[in-house]
Amino acid sequence: MAAEECRPPPTRAPTPPPPQLPPQPQPPYQHHHLPPLKDTEQDYYADKPPMGSPHKNDSSAAKRSMCAFLTIFLLLAGITLLVLWLVYRPYKPRFKVVGAAIYSLNTTTPPFMSTTMQFTLLIRNPNRRVSLYLDRFSAFVSYRNQAITQQVMLPPLHQDKHSTVSVAPVIGGTPVPVSAEVSNGLMVDQAYGVVGLRVVLLGRLRWKAGAIKTAHYGLYVRCDLVMGLKKGFVGQVPLLGAPPCHVDV
Repeated sequence: MAAEECRPPPTRAPTPPPPQLPPQPQPPYQHHHLPPLKDTEQDYYADKPPMGSPHKNDSSAAKRSMCAFLTIFLLLAGITLLVLWLVYRPYKPRFKVVGAAIYSLNTTTPPFMSTTMQFTLLIRNPNRRVSLYLDRFSAFVSYRNQAITQQVMLPPLHQDKHSTVSVAPVIGGTPVPVSAEVSNGLMVDQAYGVVGLRVVLLGRLRWKAGAIKTAHYGLYVRCDLVMGLKKGFVGQVPLLGAPPCHVDV
């Protein structure tokens, strides 16, 4: 019994390793084409050019170039117009009455009166580089802001640069209706021998510089004068006061 206890335990044989299988060939990788995702954030930004893309930069550069071109063009056009205006700056024509003649003045048949008058006017073009044209030119005479003659058409006038012309239109001849104040006032002034009248000229004015013509501008000329006139006098009358006419364009 003691001899069996002293005997070492039997040893086990090592377990043999499992048999190694030969390596099997791997199947080739299969490519599977999946359909693109729909309605995702990635798809939303896929067609949009990224920030700072060449397309956006090209568009911005084109806009900046166009704005710069327009700015330079407008600036040059403004400078050109300013230079032309300074060089060819047009001035208004100047008018002055230098003579007057009365051929008839009938105030004894109210409410109508008839008169025939002739005035000599000097028209001066002060421009040294610009000529002027007067179209639709007409004239009439008023007393106390009421017309005492009909409006008479005058021939068109073309005036050269820095020149002076003289015109002597005959105005009146046809009876016109007037108020009692006008008729009585003229009789009183003739009794004193001093009559104040106003010659009004109307027309359309345009300037010409070289081959360039401006648009038409309305012309209104007011010539206030005082004459020495007695009742029944016919012929050339003295001018007691005839300042330069007031010209509005």
